Amino acid sequence: MTAALSAHELIARHRSTLDQALEAIRTRAYWSPHPEHPKAYGEHGSLDAAAGKAAFDALLGTRLDLGQPGTDDWVGGETSPYGVDLGVTYPHADLDVLLPAMKAGQRAWRDAGAEQRAVVCLEILKRVSDRTHEFAHAVMHTSGQAFMMAFQAGGPHAQDRGLEAVAYAYVEQVRTPDNAEWTKPQGKRDPLAMTKQFTPVPRGIALMIGCNTFPTWNGYPGLFASLATGNAVLVKPHPRAVLPLALTVQVAREVLAEAGYDPNLMALAAERPGEGIAKTLATRPEIRIIDYTGSTEFGDWLEANARQAQVYTEKAGVNTVVVHSTADYKGMLSNLAFSLSLYSGQMCTTPQNLLVPREGISTDQGPKSYDEVVADLAKSVDGLLGDDARANALLGAIVTPDVKARLESAAGLGEVALASREITNPDFPGAVVRTPVIVKLDGAKPDAEAAYMSECFGPVSFAVAVDSASDAVELLRRTVREKGAMTVGAYTTDPEVEQDVREACLEEAAQLSLNLTGGVYVNQTAAFSDFHGSGGNPAASAALCDGAFVANRFRVVEVRREA
Repeated sequence: MTAALSAHELIARHRSTLDQALEAIRTRAYWSPHPEHPKAYGEHGSLDAAAGKAAFDALLGTRLDLGQPGTDDWVGGETSPYGVDLGVTYPHADLDVLLPAMKAGQRAWRDAGAEQRAVVCLEILKRVSDRTHEFAHAVMHTSGQAFMMAFQAGGPHAQDRGLEAVAYAYVEQVRTPDNAEWTKPQGKRDPLAMTKQFTPVPRGIALMIGCNTFPTWNGYPGLFASLATGNAVLVKPHPRAVLPLALTVQVAREVLAEAGYDPNLMALAAERPGEGIAKTLATRPEIRIIDYTGSTEFGDWLEANARQAQVYTEKAGVNTVVVHSTADYKGMLSNLAFSLSLYSGQMCTTPQNLLVPREGISTDQGPKSYDEVVADLAKSVDGLLGDDARANALLGAIVTPDVKARLESAAGLGEVALASREITNPDFPGAVVRTPVIVKLDGAKPDAEAAYMSECFGPVSFAVAVDSASDAVELLRRTVREKGAMTVGAYTTDPEVEQDVREACLEEAAQLSLNLTGGVYVNQTAAFSDFHGSGGNPAASAALCDGAFVANRFRVVEVRREA
């Protein structure tokens, strides 16, 4: 292929960004090349708010032709949680045609080397970034996130996670030199001398199975980790959230072609309603890597059945907060209220179980009983969401009927401390918007255990009364071990309790946030600094992002000769 983008040009554009990303993952300091504020866009080729909205509107009701081989049908059917019928159709693939075409370009991509692959990936991310406003509407209308969250989490934060994966991939590939001279002394005899070449070799075609709630944020790490390590990538979006990932594939194919590589190194696998092609794809012999975010049931199935592939899963967990004591009672309540409300609790990191000693807690406002703590938290959530406009901006929309059903049934599990209420979105009357429910449970009762030891995905939290701090830590430990957790939070002013919680999280491999009372929340993580998941408990088999997430996507093959 003739390259419109030369290797030299791409390195000149993006090497400094790659170097800054490498430094950021080394120091774990704050850094991002992707602006979080919508007003930062509109210059240097990027779309401003009006142009981005117009670009999204122009997509509605159209056919997104990616130019892929093996297209045998056109499929669609996405309806926004805000009540908008997107009407976009996508290529449906004959896998026996598409998969061989994807494999054909891997040799040249492998031979390009780690640096060239990295800067091509950064060019893809740059072009996605330039269209952040357009992508934000695509994420909003497939996930149900409110616009500002869709803009930030679906745009710059997702792009940061993709860049982070590229940086880790680069580090692991260049850990071994391309060439080495090896000489072994033999005493009086001539030394043994060898020249050795080391080549990172991709595993094969990677399958990225997208999720409904965070299609780009959860999708980009695996997508870019696989592409940067030399693998072709087949993107299988969630049927209700195709558009953001289809646009990503479109951009990637354009960049790959312009850089002189086969565009079929990136392709989309959209499906007919009810077709369920994930299982078919996951067990194809051509698929050698799988990234998946979603239910524990299907994640477990992938780990058990996709034996030919390296499988990375983020499944479900029961996230827990230990509430023992605090030096900032108001700040604690405010922080927890926001964490429970953001995106209607439809995040894999949202707290579910709040473990509170039944005799109460000590605070800077004096002792507070269990009932007072729960009632004050309910008031804090009510205060946060009392204004409907602000509530809509925080809650977004309920993404599926299943989440709505879980929310409605949760009220029957115990005493309701905070009832959920319905909110109307004046811009989108078809949106289902609900405030969170908080249910009081007695941790000593077996019937309550069935509720709090199961994930209840959505805006549902349980205030679980426990006998003591030690009982809270023991329940935390058992929950993480048996059910997994993406996040753990704790509030305590007691160094011994803090140490016990910390030790439980270290032993059970759960990421811990202590005494958050300001503008950082337990359900948010920052790329280049925070690890999302640990890969060490049942909630996920991988962390976003560390060396283990990328290193097994390729193998190093050695060719040696006598010198």
